[in-house]
Amino acid sequence: MSDPPADDAGLEEALARIAEREPEVRAWRALHPPEELRARWAEMPAGPLHRVTLGVKDIIDTADLTTERGSPIYAGHRPRADAACVALARAGGALVVGKTVSTEFAYTHPGPTRNPHDPAHTPGGSSSGSAAAVAAGMARVAFGTQTAGSVIRPGSFCGVPAFKATFGLVPLTGVHPLAPSFDTLGWYGRDLDDVAAVLEALAPAAEGAPALPTMPRIGLYRGEDWPAAEPATADALAAAAGALRAAGAEVVEVAPAPPLAGLGEAH
Repeated sequence: MSDPPADDAGLEEALARIAEREPEVRAWRALHPPEELRARWAEMPAGPLHRVTLGVKDIIDTADLTTERGSPIYAGHRPRADAACVALARAGGALVVGKTVSTEFAYTHPGPTRNPHDPAHTPGGSSSGSAAAVAAGMARVAFGTQTAGSVIRPGSFCGVPAFKATFGLVPLTGVHPLAPSFDTLGWYGRDLDDVAAVLEALAPAAEGAPALPTMPRIGLYRGEDWPAAEPATADALAAAAGALRAAGAEVVEVAPAPPLAGLGEAH
């Protein structure tokens, strides 16, 4: 078999990785057939995500695949329309490969996904399948959602760039709610350029925001729960602060805010 054309390499690489890794990692809840993906690939529109393979967390609606929200209650549920983020990503040139595993209703009951670096370990939740799919090379980017730590935690566990959008920055229409006053969309990318490309497709107005200063000022906050942090966590935070200072950033200690006392328990 000859090598695929350069323009097709992204899809073929994703399909090969799915065939190789999915039986062990189990990141996907549903996948489009390869021949269907190849046919769509040739028709992807130009845009910031042109011919980028995309995984979609299973609490986010897709018109061409079921959205089961990680629960048997919604087995076979087929939305009538794409969620806004999916529609924007498709318009920006992305190809939806399939639906990634979510914990049930994006809460605590886990799904079958395993950490692609060590199947004996958790990939984190609730956006477990999305982070694992990107980490295993089965998709170039993937959508997740976050109500507490459901984007950044799996990104950390699986070792991929993770971005949680500012609350209200991108639309949540078609995303199953957990706590609307906290819910946000997020995503994973192969690298930071991919993460930025998704933001450009979903919130182009954000591209016009003022640039960060050359030497940013970054707050280091340790809240009331900090004493419960494991030593490795404390060491990692100290190392990150040291690396930022070495790169020229100003890192300042931020005093605990009394109004936030008890926030974790309330959540």
